[in-house]
Amino acid sequence: MAQVAFLGLGVMGGPMARHLAAKGHAVTVYNRTSAKAEAWVQAHGGRAARTPREAAADQEIVLACVGNDDDLREVTTGPDGAFQAMRAGAVFVDHTTASAEVARELAAAAQAGGFGFIDAPVSGGQAGAENGALTVMCGGDPQTYARVEPTILAYARACRLLGPVGAGQLTKMVNQICIAGLVQGLSEAIHFGKQAGLDIPAVIDVISKGAAGSWQMENRGPTMNQSKFDFGFAVDWMRKDLAIVLAEARRNKAKLPVTALVDQFYAEVQSLGGGRWDTSSLIARLEK
Repeated sequence: MAQVAFLGLGVMGGPMARHLAAKGHAVTVYNRTSAKAEAWVQAHGGRAARTPREAAADQEIVLACVGNDDDLREVTTGPDGAFQAMRAGAVFVDHTTASAEVARELAAAAQAGGFGFIDAPVSGGQAGAENGALTVMCGGDPQTYARVEPTILAYARACRLLGPVGAGQLTKMVNQICIAGLVQGLSEAIHFGKQAGLDIPAVIDVISKGAAGSWQMENRGPTMNQSKFDFGFAVDWMRKDLAIVLAEARRNKAKLPVTALVDQFYAEVQSLGGGRWDTSSLIARLEK
């Protein structure tokens, strides 16, 4: 069991930290809203810290799951950031979906400070976090990764090192490209089926058993048909992720015409007031 700190107790971080405590790790938590950290401690034990710096002091592993690159810099290299207190030989694991650029930046800062860094974005959404069934995509040094993998598996069903620092974030970008295309295709299919007068639940049931089947179809197809979007991964966050993807594509010269188009479709969903709707709400723009 490890001495760990977890920074960020949102819909993903809160359950992830809970699984760490349930597995017997000594957990210190930090959240920008201190009341949330105190409530977490009341429910799960451990200790709440006032700053990321305080949370990181004397810890073997510090994990974070925050909003974006700027939030990540604030809790790491900011004046009260964790990097100001990380001890030599410790490891910082970043579960934020962020840019590969910031991952490399923070890895360099960690190396200068004498501790390790792993970029480790996750997939699986709120349900995956709640159920301890996330997929974790990692980048970093193999020996450093080996030290933290058992801890990550407290809330993951799959965890893999995919290359040097930044590879985790790049893999998450691949993941988001796939999801964007799948959800748009599924939206158009369900919309077409409705217009054709088909029994959509029956259609989803049968085609999900064949080559068209996917996680999105089985888990979001029925709720898309019912126009239910009050759960899951928000459109605002998907657009943040796709902005990272498209910026990286401009750097590496990848051609992503469908991804760029779907990003604009999500902008339309935001204009409908759906910024906090689940990403499956792409169908709403077809049926408005």
